[in-house]
Amino acid sequence: MASRLPFLRRISKLLKAPPSTPLRSLRHPLAMGFLLPQASTPNVSPRLFASSRSICSGPLNLPQDSQGPAPIDYRLVLSEDEFHGLANSTIHDLQEKLEEYGDVVELDGFDVDYGNEVLTLKLGGLGTYVMNKQTPNRQIWLSSPISGPSRFDWDRNVQAWVYRRTKANLLKLLESELEQLCGKPVNLS
Repeated sequence: MASRLPFLRRISKLLKAPPSTPLRSLRHPLAMGFLLPQASTPNVSPRLFASSRSICSGPLNLPQDSQGPAPIDYRLVLSEDEFHGLANSTIHDLQEKLEEYGDVVELDGFDVDYGNEVLTLKLGGLGTYVMNKQTPNRQIWLSSPISGPSRFDWDRNVQAWVYRRTKANLLKLLESELEQLCGKPVNLS
């Protein structure tokens, strides 16, 4: 995080620059067209914008009734101690259950690793899951070979980690995707 801080400060300054600021006075490469709209950068090659668009993976395939992220009720935000207790418990329980699941599926390259507060599940050629805590946001982040990146908040009402954008439950999502990938059901609840 510390190595990204100077980068984030430069982007912040870039975004706060008044519209009349000439592009050439901004020395950072991002100011030369990557983050700025094409209309305001007449001397920038359109290929720069095309290459940045090619990074996107396509539509999100959200449910029809999805209106984007649900609003956050800040009265329900966890204290840091509560967050660490719930997140650590969830991640350690998942580690144990995934190790047991690995014995059942007999998949080449199946490996569960926990280090530096990051849980990694390797499924050989099928992909890799990475899960970690994001304390400032009080979230668990998941990178999935099927659904991509997701950020789960603790929902006190359902007592589960829920992705606000799709209302997906962390454990149910993992159960569904692992069964889809490995061909055998798993109970992570």
